[in-house]
Amino acid sequence: MLYFAPWKVTVVVVTCVAGLLFAMPNFLSRDFLSGMPGWIPNRQINLGLDLQGGSHLLLEVETKAIVEERLEDLEARVRTSFRGKRIGYRGLGSIGSVLTVTIRDPSQMDLALDELAKINAPIGSQIMSTGGGREFEISVADGQTIIMGLTDSAIEHGQRSAVEQSIEIVRRRVDEVGTTEPTIQRQGVDRILVQLPGEHNPDRIKRLLGKTAKLVFRLLDESMSPIEAERARMPQGSEILPSDMEFDASGAATTYLVKKRVLVGGDSLVNAQPSTDQQTGRPVVTFRFDGVGAKRFADATKDNVGRRFAIVLDEKVVSAPVIREPILGGSGQISGSFTWQEATDLAIVLRAGALPAPLTILEERTVGPDLGADSVAQGKVAAVIGLVLVLVFMFASYGLFGLVANVALLSNLLIIGGALSLLQATLTLPGIAGIVLTIGMAVDANVLVFERIKEEVKSGKTVFSAVETGYKRALTTIIDANVTTFIAALILWVLGSGPVKGFAVTLGIGIATSMFTALMLSRLLVVIWLRRRRPTHLSL
Repeated sequence: MLYFAPWKVTVVVVTCVAGLLFAMPNFLSRDFLSGMPGWIPNRQINLGLDLQGGSHLLLEVETKAIVEERLEDLEARVRTSFRGKRIGYRGLGSIGSVLTVTIRDPSQMDLALDELAKINAPIGSQIMSTGGGREFEISVADGQTIIMGLTDSAIEHGQRSAVEQSIEIVRRRVDEVGTTEPTIQRQGVDRILVQLPGEHNPDRIKRLLGKTAKLVFRLLDESMSPIEAERARMPQGSEILPSDMEFDASGAATTYLVKKRVLVGGDSLVNAQPSTDQQTGRPVVTFRFDGVGAKRFADATKDNVGRRFAIVLDEKVVSAPVIREPILGGSGQISGSFTWQEATDLAIVLRAGALPAPLTILEERTVGPDLGADSVAQGKVAAVIGLVLVLVFMFASYGLFGLVANVALLSNLLIIGGALSLLQATLTLPGIAGIVLTIGMAVDANVLVFERIKEEVKSGKTVFSAVETGYKRALTTIIDANVTTFIAALILWVLGSGPVKGFAVTLGIGIATSMFTALMLSRLLVVIWLRRRRPTHLSL
């Protein structure tokens, strides 16, 4: 018992000193820390939304747009397939949630159905012979009209994929802003919860998340003006789109007649950065395509020199420059009446990628920093009261051994603070509750050891033998009790979300550190005391 391996002493000392060093920045101001050398630990604990305030947004993915986009894609595939096989048709278009087409020659109906069967792909990785595993269902009406509707499985798969993709893109956009420890998670079937601690101005975040950021490059239809197209018959394959940057004298957006055919899609972008136009000095966004996109862009500009093309973002024309010469480098710039902030935000959403469907803000809350400060203050009061009561109880019940347990408890709190700072974990109000709970649980192991030592002393054993036996026999009980609690904390962390995870993190760290301080630190202190004083009896 009197022998404590040197490596154990080293582990205890290093852990306690490291805990103190990493916890210390939390007691200092950020201004003071900024002036310290870089090699000194300077990370502070991240406070959650409920402690430092911030923005809370609940977003809904407009899954109806997914169905419309799937029908548009299906319409394009049907048109290409029928033209390739020279199948005469008319009336190809969507009505509600179905796509209809009429075959001119009834004798070609079987050929048309065969072609539709070929493009009716399995959903995801499913390869099933039943209609439920296919993308759409096919039926025939009046002997000539084919009706195609997306299957429930296809709609469900598309919606699920859209939500998962939206979560990832929202995460990229928020990370680009530099918000610390955001919470972004799925809620329900088609909703996304976004919590941004420390972000007290959610307007910029809403603008970033509200943009679908679907960027395409199309040619302008210069056969007539937009006004003439509105009055007369719209040219086939063209549509009128409003400008996002240009307005007339009345304040209405300028309109453009744009061809529907996409020359290059924004999915080929590999980078976008805010910059300054060297000629005008105004903010612009420079972009660069990947290899495939660069070739398409080069071919498109080479074949249309002298014509105007539209840069369309979310169905609005950002700019419509003239192609002066072929753009062969795979890069270009988007100019408009941008401020520097708008150019930066546009570059962010382009880099993060386009959302598969628009997002609607269902709920918006801003938690003020005053409320968070009150929560922190109340949490500190609760923690201090709990700590003082535990310290007094342990000292009154076990005397000198209680003092050892109290030193271990205070060291435990410092190590918890250091671990939270080192891991950059987010501390929430439930997390403070987990720390308060840890204060009470941290002395459990010492109580078990001390009570076991009492029993050994009463049985007539010597002081050294009683202490050694007490630690050995209590070890199994301590490990069982803490491991089961740690498993519960782990389950809460894996399955929980938001505040529940905050509670699980502090509880799990507290369990690990309390076992260390109870079985290593307090035991080392007791060994040092026994070696120096060599008592003949214990006052427990």
